[in-house]
Amino acid sequence: MTPISVMSGTLGDIFWDLAPWITYEPGYDLGCSVYVANPASIEKEYALMARLSREGAVISEEVLPVFGYTWFKVGPGDFIRLKGALRFDESDSELAILLVERETEEITDSVVTVLVSPSNTSALPPTWPGSTGSSGFDWSSLLYMMVPVMMLGVVVSAAKPKENEREPKPITVTEERKLLPAGRQ
Repeated sequence: MTPISVMSGTLGDIFWDLAPWITYEPGYDLGCSVYVANPASIEKEYALMARLSREGAVISEEVLPVFGYTWFKVGPGDFIRLKGALRFDESDSELAILLVERETEEITDSVVTVLVSPSNTSALPPTWPGSTGSSGFDWSSLLYMMVPVMMLGVVVSAAKPKENEREPKPITVTEERKLLPAGRQ
């Protein structure tokens, strides 16, 4: 199994509009937009593969056709937007879309989301302490990044004087008079 690298991007980049985890009922379409970017100075050919896995074991892996073909081209320094829908018979698993570069046949980049069945959903995302669900993004790291930002907001708001404590500013009204241009005679 080829390891998935995040934001490797030397041969190509892939992005999409799906959240890190979503509620998914097996058998229904999952609509998304996938963006493939070519950072190279020459045209590249790519293929997309969908991989479903659970606890490190691959459940399914398949090529996603683009415009009816396995390989598609992206111009140098350009990107394309692909709109489509995916459908799977599984949930409570990780969905990875892999970007394969044709010349090297390497997985150059990937995007991942966790598919959570509606019966396993709670108010908390998967892997949040105390929640049910499958493995996925570690939300506790996000919490540790947000606490200093929230504390900074508290300190800044405490340092600002209250609106009613400020001195009132005098109101001055000045009227500017404009002359109309001379008309035609």
